Order: sequence, then structure tokens, then C-alpha cells
Amino acid sequence: MSLLAASVSQAPALPLAGIRVIEFTHTIMGPYCGMVLADLGADVIKIEAVEGDRTRKLEGFAQGFFPTFNRNKRAFAVNLKSERGQSIVKELIATADVVIENFAPGTMERLGLGFEQLAADNPALIYCALKGFLTGPYEHRLALDEVVQHMSGLAYMTGLPGKPMRTGASVVDIFGGLLGAFGILTALRERDKTGQGQFVRSALFEAACCFMAQHLAGEAITGIKREPLGAKRGTWAVYRTFQTSDDKSIFLAITSDQHWRRFCAEFRLDDLLTDPSIQTNEDRVNENARLMPIIEKLFASYDLDTICKRLDAATLPFSESSRPGDLFDNPQLNHEDRMLSVRMPNGKMAKLPRMPLEIGNHDFSLRNHPPELGEHTEEIMRELGLGEELSELSALNVVRAPSKAAAA
Repeated sequence: MSLLAASVSQAPALPLAGIRVIEFTHTIMGPYCGMVLADLGADVIKIEAVEGDRTRKLEGFAQGFFPTFNRNKRAFAVNLKSERGQSIVKELIATADVVIENFAPGTMERLGLGFEQLAADNPALIYCALKGFLTGPYEHRLALDEVVQHMSGLAYMTGLPGKPMRTGASVVDIFGGLLGAFGILTALRERDKTGQGQFVRSALFEAACCFMAQHLAGEAITGIKREPLGAKRGTWAVYRTFQTSDDKSIFLAITSDQHWRRFCAEFRLDDLLTDPSIQTNEDRVNENARLMPIIEKLFASYDLDTICKRLDAATLPFSESSRPGDLFDNPQLNHEDRMLSVRMPNGKMAKLPRMPLEIGNHDFSLRNHPPELGEHTEEIMRELGLGEELSELSALNVVRAPSKAAAA
């Protein structure tokens, strides 16, 4: 029996078992927040329009959005523009601990589903709004991940001078969603003490600005305006990619004098090891123009596999430069079944990383594939004692369930 299988057999109930979350979200930030809670064991019910979440209809690589961020949830399809649809959802919220939403400012209030409207009948409710901005002069504005990357300076720092560039993933959406989950968990803990729910807000712009704090501090200390990372004089003398003999790229970070000594010893660079002019990192930064050609030539004399083994033996921070698809076979990600086999919209299975946490014996596995539209509508209606209304409400387009459920 594998270590993972052994631990699963003894695994306790997941940390958020017994917590119910009603999720009104779309795209990435909101769904990611809900998925974190679902992975941790919460019963997350995704509320969708009867037409479905718009990310279900995306094409190309964007087809991966919905299955990536909606595992371990249940799906309830309902027409929120109908009075009966709203009343059913309010009945469902009455059974919940948490509501999450990431629609445009004012949308939930117009539907009668704002925090103050719901908390009046459920004072223990925790309500998380995921927006573009926290309270302030911009709180009414719409925002997207890439918008705030430019607004915060993240795109400026990622690109080259005069050529701002977004990061290669939706890092602000994901971080903002994670902060929302963090706020919800904090509010749940506080509710344990007070019995009271509260309003939680996370926002893209402020989340992106967190990434800029170190650059703000540097500017404040030095009085020098920050240059993009691609153009700056490095803090570390060796902190970049090199090409190997088999035309592969590898990144090496030598961030301490101990790293430098181990590097020189591993590759028998005795002249560099004993050179008094490059004994400290600052010395090596100043001698960068002399050192880089030497290290470039060294790397070009080894293939990727050999150089990786030697850098590993020297206990140095390094990595080959990978493409996303390389992760499917990454031995670290695949250790003890840490990659989840998730069903895609076209029926194919894809290996995706699971929750990147280890907490005791908990197993953050795949309990439910990303749900089909309305997959759990019948189940949830019956939980609410409304099963007998399902056929009629489906015919009126108030709710949507798979045909076999609608005919029940």
C-alpha cells in the first residue's frame, strides 16, 4: 500500500466538512475561492444561470477555465431573474454558512441578494464579495486580472523597458481568490467566538499591489525609480538562465557566498574560488561582465541531464526551464498521486495539480469532477423539500436539471 493510500484509509473528515457555501461566481477569481473551500471539504454549491456559466462556452485553450476551477462542487442552475428562482435561492442560502460572489458592483443587490438583505434574516452568514477594488474612489469600477497588472506596476516590472507585459498566468485572479478564502476562514473562526457573521471583501487591484511592496520599499530607501526586472542590475551575481550543450535552458540562482563556494567546488573552478576580487556577492555583481562568459561556456559544455545532476549534488537552487505541458510527467507533481485526473468538457481526462498543501492526514483529493450544468439541481431541490416542483419549474425555465431529473 502506498503512503498516500495508507494515509487516506486513516484520513479524518476534511477541515471544512459541515460548512455550506453558496457560490455566485464566474471566470477565475470567484470560482478559485470556492474551489479552495471545496477542496478543504466544504459543500460548495455553484449557482448558475439556466444558460450556464459563460466560461462553459469558451473555445480553444480557454475551455480549460471551467474544469480547472470548479472541481469538488455541486451545480444548481436557476433563473435568478424570476421571482420563484430568487425565492428558492434564498431558501438555499438560509441553510448556508457562506455566500461568495464576484459579479459587477450592485448586481447582487439588484437581485435582492446583497449582504445586508440576506444578513437581516441570517445574522450568522459570512458574505464574501470579490471585486476589482476595495472600498474607495474606484470601488464602482470594473477590473480584470490584466487591467490591474498594468495599474499596479506588475506588468511594468514583468516586461522590458517600454514594453509592459502581463504574467504568464492569471496570478492576480488566483491570489485575490485565495485572499477571499483566507478572509472567509478568518470570519468563520471569529464566528466561533461571537456567533455573528460578517462581510468580507477581497479585490484584484489591492491584491496586485501586494506584489509591488518590495519595489515600493526599495524606491523609498534608495530614491531611485525601479526598472523592469528584465533591465535591472541584478541583486544577485548569478541569477539567470543558461544554455546547455543540447540547446536546453536552465536557471541557476547563486544567492549566498556558500552557494558560490559549492558551485566552484563542484565544477573545480579553483581560480574563481580563490580569486580575492569575487569573494562576496557584491564583488561578483561588480565583476558580472567578466564572470558570465565563463559560466556560459561551462554550461554550454554539458547536456541538461548532466548539469542538473551536478547542481543537485552541489545543493544549489536551479531548474530546467519547462513548458506547461512538461508538468504532466513531472516526478514531483506525480509523487503519490498528487496530480488529479479531472474530466474535461469533451470527456477527456487531464492531470491537474491538487491543493498544494499537506495538513496532517487530510487527503485533498478529487471527490467530484467539475459538474455538468444543473447536475445537482434535482438533488438540491429535494434537500429543500421542493422535489415535487421540479418538473413544473423546469418547464417554466425557472430551474434546469438534466433531462432524466426534469422528467422525474
